[in-house]
Amino acid sequence: MRIFTIVLIALFAPSALGQSSFAEKVTSASNVRLNVSNVGTFGNAFRGYRDGSGNQSCEFPAGSGVEHLFEGGIWVGGLVDGSLVAVSTSAYDAPSGYATGRGGFEFTAEVGSTLLERSSLFDSPFFTPEAVSHQDYVAEFADSNLLVPGTNTPINNHSQPLNLGVRMETYNWNYSFSDFFVIVNLEITNHSSSHIDSAYVGMWTNTVVRNTNVTPAGSGGSAFYNKGGNGYLDSLYMAYCYDHSGDVGFTDSYVGQKFLGAEDKDGFKHPLIDPNFKTHYNAWEFNNTTNPVFFLPSSENGRYAKLTAGLNHHKCWDKNSSEDPDCGSKSFKEHLNDAGNRADLISVGPFKSLTPGETIKVAFAFVMGKKLEDGLPNSDNNRVQQTILRDNADWAQVAYNGEDKNFNGLLDPDEDANGDGEITRFILPAPPNIPRTKIVTRQNSIDVYWADNSEESIDPITLEKDFEGYRIYMTQLGFDVTKVPSLATDLKKIGDWDIAGNNLFNETGFESIRLSEPKLFEGDQTPYLYKYTINNIQNGWQYAVSVSAYDRGNENSNLESLESSLLSNNFRAFAGKPINTNLEQNAPFVYPNPYYAGAAWEGTSNFQEQSRKIYFANLPANCTIRIFTVAGDFIDEFEHNQAYNGSDTRWYSTFAAEDQEKNVFSGGEHAWDLLSSETQIIARGLYIFTVDDHDSGQQYKGKFAVLK
Repeated sequence: MRIFTIVLIALFAPSALGQSSFAEKVTSASNVRLNVSNVGTFGNAFRGYRDGSGNQSCEFPAGSGVEHLFEGGIWVGGLVDGSLVAVSTSAYDAPSGYATGRGGFEFTAEVGSTLLERSSLFDSPFFTPEAVSHQDYVAEFADSNLLVPGTNTPINNHSQPLNLGVRMETYNWNYSFSDFFVIVNLEITNHSSSHIDSAYVGMWTNTVVRNTNVTPAGSGGSAFYNKGGNGYLDSLYMAYCYDHSGDVGFTDSYVGQKFLGAEDKDGFKHPLIDPNFKTHYNAWEFNNTTNPVFFLPSSENGRYAKLTAGLNHHKCWDKNSSEDPDCGSKSFKEHLNDAGNRADLISVGPFKSLTPGETIKVAFAFVMGKKLEDGLPNSDNNRVQQTILRDNADWAQVAYNGEDKNFNGLLDPDEDANGDGEITRFILPAPPNIPRTKIVTRQNSIDVYWADNSEESIDPITLEKDFEGYRIYMTQLGFDVTKVPSLATDLKKIGDWDIAGNNLFNETGFESIRLSEPKLFEGDQTPYLYKYTINNIQNGWQYAVSVSAYDRGNENSNLESLESSLLSNNFRAFAGKPINTNLEQNAPFVYPNPYYAGAAWEGTSNFQEQSRKIYFANLPANCTIRIFTVAGDFIDEFEHNQAYNGSDTRWYSTFAAEDQEKNVFSGGEHAWDLLSSETQIIARGLYIFTVDDHDSGQQYKGKFAVLK
């Protein structure tokens, strides 16, 4: 399942096989980068770190390098016509994750099938009124195929399909109060001619919390995977995992898999409503041969047993042999809090009878959360550390509940907000729309422009325009190359303006930031009405800048003021020299010069040589930079233009914006990674550089030194 990952990924990755019925995407609206496939799997077995795609498996916070999931998937089991045990799984313990025909990957999509993307954001290219969240992924798949579609490859150990069709929708939002979870909404239909009795639905996961910027994904074989601690929170119906003893101090987060709710022909299903409907939690150890309780379920009957009977309902769950002689020296709960290499399963049921043509609905959520700091970073010693995770799980439940505010599965008279006569789920209160923002950098300054589009926002709950004000945030110098970056916590408020005269908040008004006339930029039709300038900025350093809008809140709904997403509107600003129009009067130069051992803005990385950078400054709008040794040997050359965004240098893909268009430079600077055109590390010494201005025909020659 983990030890042989490096060898087998190259052999069995779907892309390597040209598998035309397999598709995957990574969520990007929220602060969670979860890999989702069109066959009901989650995570990519860290394949993205090896196949060059860069696709994350389950990274949180986005850009941090902290991964939380090797692979996961749905399980469905039941009794066919009252007796035959059958279980279909979309993912199962495997050395290197999904591969065509591999046993345990029993749900398939038809050839040409993909993931439909939808968005409720009006300015998204995927906008549609049918969208539920800021980014939906929609897939349809089934367990009925015995061969991988489009091939003659049999699916191993899949002789007894349940003949189920699944419609899966995943939802994630960019709101700051909800950008830490991804919801998985399943509609499972019996397409067979048989009754399926005592059905259960589960979410299987192999959660692994490690910082891949500190320890590359999968490195060290089994040692990479056996550092996790696991647990289950009964009150939240949520399994969870954390880094017990891996990258100490660099993995301060949890991942949870939470059951939200279910429906069948008999109505709403949840343990709080029906005591006969239960959630079950199970975990097993990879390669365990000593404790049968934690053996891998290797048969159809074994998997069904795991779906139907959880460790959390066993008498030894929180008792050891000192309390009950039938239990071991440690309770099950204590055993799971030790470091280990585990897969876990949260399942729900029973659904008493799923007759031909009938559908059941089940919703889970992947919930992420930072540990609340208590001085013990890689432990799970008390409920205090779980505070944020628990709060985040509550928000996921709020999203699922939607109009069902009292969570009784019934549409009460005061709950039908949209007047359609039925419970609408997956609704969140909404802050104002994100302000359309433009960042312009200059020497030692950042100009922030934004439009007034947020002021027309209508809250979906109150159906009122409730805009109140704007805020600007910025990170400290150099975000963030010295520790695990987390924009959500590193952005600090530097400006706040709100409507004057309504006796709310600061009463500042907007006069100090409103432009006398709207600002227009070439190629951009947006009129920008507001401007704020940040001065005393260090050239060459990275600053993250974000503009948000917030509303008034609503006392009647007990809602605090809500603020638009900082993360979805963040830009990485690099102040510097402007475009140089005359090389003779304004000489280009290199900084730092000399380059001695490294530059502080480089930070730490496993790829330190590739993550070096120096700047060429005072450059023309369009030019060629060439680098030579003093002996005249060619080292490297590259083109510069005023739209430069850092995309040709490794440092920016490691530390800067995911969307490279949000890296903003001053137009007259360009970074270089100190590698030759053959990607060789250059030696210490003196170097010559030339700048050829394509517009004027001027050329400049200069020098810089490398001491390392």
